[in-house]
Amino acid sequence: ESAGCGSAMWSCHGETHEHMIQALQSSGTITSNRVLQAMRATDRGCYVSSRTVSYCDQPQPLGYNATISAPHMHALLLELLQHKCTQGARVLDIGAGSGYITACLARMVGPSGRVVGVEHIAELVAAATRNVELDDPTLLTSGSILLLHADGREGAPEHGPFDAIHVGAAAPKLPAALVEQLSKNGRLVCPVGPRNKMQELLVVDRDSSGKLTQQTHSSCIFVPLTDAVAQTASSNTTKVNLLSLAFKHAIGHNK
Repeated sequence: ESAGCGSAMWSCHGETHEHMIQALQSSGTITSNRVLQAMRATDRGCYVSSRTVSYCDQPQPLGYNATISAPHMHALLLELLQHKCTQGARVLDIGAGSGYITACLARMVGPSGRVVGVEHIAELVAAATRNVELDDPTLLTSGSILLLHADGREGAPEHGPFDAIHVGAAAPKLPAALVEQLSKNGRLVCPVGPRNKMQELLVVDRDSSGKLTQQTHSSCIFVPLTDAVAQTASSNTTKVNLLSLAFKHAIGHNK
């Protein structure tokens, strides 16, 4: 998952889950009722190891050089995807991490929809499963959420095509395999850019004829979309560098 977005204010803190939601709403980060309901129903405290920092508007480490995004980034991404995540929709979540945004998406598509969360670190798949079970085990038992241990760069073609695709890590270029799995009238949101530097949050839409259009929404900072070996290597300092860059950029925007 991501560290953060350059356009956000990093100020949506709360002492409780509800306080955090209210801060996201009052700041204008949450603008739709559907995202409000999904995030209000998904307690971030179930997905962050320390309750004392669960509701801070900051990314938090998950281990294995992965992070859970700041709440404002989750809200921004959900807003970008919400009109495609209607009841019964099929959604792909690449880099499921903690399972938090997977659960939010599942609540948006409802019991007749499905969210396929792909994570290439087996320990994080297990942790995400525990987190979702703590939140609401019926999301898993009903089939609303399917968590897969696989290479997210390849997507999950056997479960597609998808009405919405969320990519929670930065690719060096737009992943062709994921674009291929986007359905007609679907939307893909993916950060693209170099490791440890500012990136672009790309929004890709496929119309009813299959034609693709692409726009840059904002600048952002995400962990790289890579393989499990590279991500967990002891020499990998991406998380440290990325968080440092994210907070430095956030301070610049808050001046």
